[in-house]
Amino acid sequence: MSAALSTTERRVLDHLDGDALVQGLVDLVRVPSITGSDAESDLQFRQAEDLERSGFEVDAWKLDLPALAADPEFPGTEAPRVEGYGVVGVLGGEGIPALVLQGHVDVVPTGDPAKWTIADPFAGRIIGRTLHGRGACDMKAGVAVNAAVAATLARSRVTLERPFAVHSVISEEDGGLGAFATLRRGHRGEVAVLTEPTSGRIVVANAGALTFRILVPGRAAHGSTRLEGVSAFEAFLPVHRALQDLERARNSDPDPLFAGLPLPYPISIGRIAAGDWASSVPDLLTAEGRLGVRLGEDPGQARRELEQAVAEASARDLWLADHPAQVVWHGGQFASGSIHAAHPLIDEVARSVADTRDSGASPLRGAAPYGSDLRLYAADGIPALHYGPGDVRFAHAPREQVDLDEVLEVAAALVVLAVRRCGAHY
Repeated sequence: MSAALSTTERRVLDHLDGDALVQGLVDLVRVPSITGSDAESDLQFRQAEDLERSGFEVDAWKLDLPALAADPEFPGTEAPRVEGYGVVGVLGGEGIPALVLQGHVDVVPTGDPAKWTIADPFAGRIIGRTLHGRGACDMKAGVAVNAAVAATLARSRVTLERPFAVHSVISEEDGGLGAFATLRRGHRGEVAVLTEPTSGRIVVANAGALTFRILVPGRAAHGSTRLEGVSAFEAFLPVHRALQDLERARNSDPDPLFAGLPLPYPISIGRIAAGDWASSVPDLLTAEGRLGVRLGEDPGQARRELEQAVAEASARDLWLADHPAQVVWHGGQFASGSIHAAHPLIDEVARSVADTRDSGASPLRGAAPYGSDLRLYAADGIPALHYGPGDVRFAHAPREQVDLDEVLEVAAALVVLAVRRCGAHY
């Protein structure tokens, strides 16, 4: 490690227990905390208990779902849920926390188990120095890092002049309900680091993502006389081509922060359903997907562009001209988010990373093409960025994994960041 580390920083780092961090991550992955499930809440209870054992002042509360849904700024949800819990832990000092580390405990479903490289996606299996399993990358590695930083500060018995906080949230995968509820409850911070997977980079901005549904009408008929009907599937094809054209146009001049990324603002169709009988011409097709929101773009403008593309495709088609496809906005609605390019937190994180790396190399900076809770913190006046273990290309995939050495590297950097921002001393 760099000679730039102070004696206090080195003493605190001596209390970072790498074995406990790895075991904590394995334990997290073994909880199938799919968004909206009971296991999601169970994991929040564990997070609260761990923080309390470390001496944190903990606020754990049941979310008032009806009140949150009635809020005009409600971010939307996609997974059905009957309850949810928020957890915030604060340690040391007085006033507003100087640093918040935030992570979400929910994960997406596993998909077809046969496509996984390991037998059980929730086994938390370690092969070499790589941990495999659902949530290993997105983002239980980051949650484990946050817990390890908290435990390290507590074990070191260092004095913090300003508070340090951990926000553990639910429902990030389907809109950000947990972060929204945490901020609405009044929990604040001078700055926040979201330990989403960043592949060693500092992510200073991310695109948004708006969930949509397109309803394409057809006309039913017996399959043996299909010319008497109009297939909703075939009617959808010109609409899909229009979406591809729109995607190309919206990605023609991306922000330089996306350098090297071929498609920062994707338009993706994730689910299609049509018809109700194999020998009938389908009279309705439903396509659900997500629309990427450009950095700084008003989500309303993004919606209007997609609606216009669908309307124009309908107007050019003989059938759809009189039976136009309809666009419905539902589910998660992520605006884009960013931190000001000159905010000191960016350099503070970069120095902490460089000072704890054997190479001393400063991390690259860039943007991410996915929506996250960052935009909620930024919109609430809390400067936030991403820095965490994992490669997002493994997220939501049957090959999901995380490199354990990277997990340890990120934990060390964030311990030093916490020491510096919170004025730690002996």
